[in-house]
Amino acid sequence: MVIQIKPNKIEEYKHLHQHVWSDLLAILSKYHIKNYSIFLKNNWLFGYLEYHGNNYTDDMKKIANEEVTKRWWQLTAPCQEPLSTSEPDEWWSLMQEVFHLE
Repeated sequence: MVIQIKPNKIEEYKHLHQHVWSDLLAILSKYHIKNYSIFLKNNWLFGYLEYHGNNYTDDMKKIANEEVTKRWWQLTAPCQEPLSTSEPDEWWSLMQEVFHLE
């Protein structure tokens, strides 16, 4: 997944992610998220995660409905800008996998 970051918010965003709340991490684990990384290049963020559950859409909705997630997104959303090509209801844009080596 990919999103842009506002250049003047890069340091704030990095600081937030150096101090991610333990209760937020617990929510991600509860809903089957593993091996989650966010990479930064210029004003682009690339996120990678592995999902180990049975219903990705349902679990993503559950994560979004958790109070800790809502509070976290209040801090991170002002740092981010969806792509101009994003769908109307899309924040982070999902990407098509074109290569994978296991």
